[in-house]
Amino acid sequence: MSRSLLVLPDDSAQTLIDALGRATKTLRVKMFVFTDPAMLQAVIAASKRGVKVRVMLNPARRSGKNENAETRARLSAGGVDVIDSSPSFDLTHEKSMVLDDHTAYIMSLNWQTENLNQVRDYAVVTSHAHEVAEVMECFDADWARTDFTAGEHSHLVWCIGNGRQRLGRLIDGAKHSIWLQNERYQDPAIIEHLVRAMRRGVHVHVLAPRLRKLKKEKLVEAVSGLRILADVGAKVHRPKPMKHHGKAMLVDGVRAIVGSMNLAPGTFDSRRELAIEVDDPAVIHRLRDIFHSDWANSTSVDLSDAGLLTELEASDENVAEDLALRDD
Repeated sequence: MSRSLLVLPDDSAQTLIDALGRATKTLRVKMFVFTDPAMLQAVIAASKRGVKVRVMLNPARRSGKNENAETRARLSAGGVDVIDSSPSFDLTHEKSMVLDDHTAYIMSLNWQTENLNQVRDYAVVTSHAHEVAEVMECFDADWARTDFTAGEHSHLVWCIGNGRQRLGRLIDGAKHSIWLQNERYQDPAIIEHLVRAMRRGVHVHVLAPRLRKLKKEKLVEAVSGLRILADVGAKVHRPKPMKHHGKAMLVDGVRAIVGSMNLAPGTFDSRRELAIEVDDPAVIHRLRDIFHSDWANSTSVDLSDAGLLTELEASDENVAEDLALRDD
């Protein structure tokens, strides 16, 4: 039994394509966005060589955009069993794969060409039987439209379920450092736990996306979350030049949570999400090296009123009013 960490784009999409090529009996795929032609070809090829393949795709974003429609049609034409993800959730943001009931991939990445080749993303690969069994149990429940309850003693981190509690518990146990990479810093409960950590002397490093990339309706929450963290001492940086989509938290250089979860209320309260908590030395060592390397290639985010006006005026002409900024 073991766990390992895939880091994209460093490890390349070929690592995942090769894994699909090793499937001999069963393949379960649950994906938010699946459009990459090479991955699609690999999944269809597995079905054609006799692997029992089941694929669950999120049917549409809240905007109505359905990026998976063509993929679903091509999978069906290729003989693959494919359905929409469970309607019990606003959307299914989980990205997971289980090969031969033996190995689970718990991912932050969508199966889009950009995510596979140009974007910082992660996948934890586990062959621990109890973890693999949980991923399969949830997949089978969502496939059958039945309930799945992670439970208090779940080995994995689930939404809807134990996600907010598990992240809060990890933050509360921090003694000296927290490194964060995420697209959103919006959830009040998680922000509160981070503030409390800093008040007891924990050093917090935050890698955040360009603010102008955020949806306008989420801008107030996102900017306020980052400003609160900065106000109490967090260092907030923007990675460059590579786009970051990974979602990871590293605590004290010894424990981490990696998966699909944004730090936003919808993640915890209305979406299907999956992450995994790990302490394997090899996984932690590599994740720490990536965080430090990406931090070295980042720049500080100017969260002052003037800085926010400069960055956001072009995308939101009402930014001064929206964020209660001084524009004098």
